[in-house]
Amino acid sequence: MKTQPLQTLRAFVTVAREGSVSRAAERLHLSQPAVSLKLKQLQQDLGLTLFERRPQGLALTADGQALLPSAEQALAAMAAFEQSARALHSLVRGRLRIGTIVDPEFIRLGAFLNRLMERAPLLETGLRHGMSGSVLRRVRAGELDAGFFLAPPGVGPGTQAPEVAFRELARFDYYVVAPPGWAGRTQATDWRSLAALPWIVTPEDSVHHRLLRGALEPLGLRVNAVAEVDQEACMLDLVRAGVGLSLARDALAMAERQERGLVVVEGVRLPCALSFVWPRERQEAPAMAAALEALTRVWGGT
Repeated sequence: MKTQPLQTLRAFVTVAREGSVSRAAERLHLSQPAVSLKLKQLQQDLGLTLFERRPQGLALTADGQALLPSAEQALAAMAAFEQSARALHSLVRGRLRIGTIVDPEFIRLGAFLNRLMERAPLLETGLRHGMSGSVLRRVRAGELDAGFFLAPPGVGPGTQAPEVAFRELARFDYYVVAPPGWAGRTQATDWRSLAALPWIVTPEDSVHHRLLRGALEPLGLRVNAVAEVDQEACMLDLVRAGVGLSLARDALAMAERQERGLVVVEGVRLPCALSFVWPRERQEAPAMAAALEALTRVWGGT
């Protein structure tokens, strides 16, 4: 017995539902002779009579009634198969290279990746940790697809990188922190007095460096750098050891004052913002759209 084409099964089911070849032909966008031929071939192949004529139209025979559920199931299975195939075309695939900065908890990295995996389970992510300046540079060079970035509020990548889009996620302040027992040495809170004290500085790619430069250059000042480090944990350890001053995020500065006795210089704050950056030309790419949607779910409608 021949395997029946789906078009033939569709004609059988439609005629059974409509009770008329003409109405079935309209539904199927076929001619009446074409539908009649399909029914004739089906009955010949099966060796069964599936319809009988009645005054009100065609009606299923007992054999036709017995076969109708199987035909409907076959059509439903094929419809589900085609729908699954279409869904696979819409799934986000590939690899998204993301630059990360500071500590994962601060940028809500775990929550972000969890949402991204829910939205795009077939998308692979590659994380590259670094300072925000290097993240931006690598995004511009095409070495990263997106990343987290720190800069003064509202500035983002700046006018030097017009090809990079950004979404500001959160605003906070950097405080000047000093070793325990330095409250007397930091009573003068003007930048000229503070810059003259020993400082633990960070490389140019760090937001610490850019924020300090933005505060001091207009005054013609430079800090008295005694050590340079490229990790926040090392920087704080040197401050605790009494080496010199540095900058710390507001929440971190308050925790260090409470737990380690660091001095937070009163009245001196450098505003900063956490942003997500990506090439403007990739704005509509499926992987980027999925990442931006995940960001919105984690950070809100920013």
